[in-house]
Amino acid sequence: VQLQASGGGLVQPGGSLRLSCASFGITLDYDNIGWFRQAPGKEREFVAAINLGATETYYGESVKGRFTISGDNALNTVSLQMSSLKPEDTAVYYCATTNMATMDPDDYHYWGQETLVTVSS
Repeated sequence: VQLQASGGGLVQPGGSLRLSCASFGITLDYDNIGWFRQAPGKEREFVAAINLGATETYYGESVKGRFTISGDNALNTVSLQMSSLKPEDTAVYYCATTNMATMDPDDYHYWGQETLVTVSS
């Protein structure tokens, strides 16, 4: 099982960035893909998740209305469109997969590598 996250970078406040997560080798029941982030000195935070089969989506309170998660079940890829970015969105972002609808990082079984998002002028 492998997850590959990409798309991080430096963006100015108010700008947009799109993260992608490609999954390889997972079984069909692992159709819940989530994004988490962790800023220096802070705990890992739930950002968003999607159930690819039912296309249900979930968002953390701090990103609702600004971030949009979408997925392509056939390609096993998930994107996170981030808009109206704020300096407090600066963090390393991870994608992960699980076989249940959950926002708890402990329930996610497979994790991709980090991608850094920096929001700064």
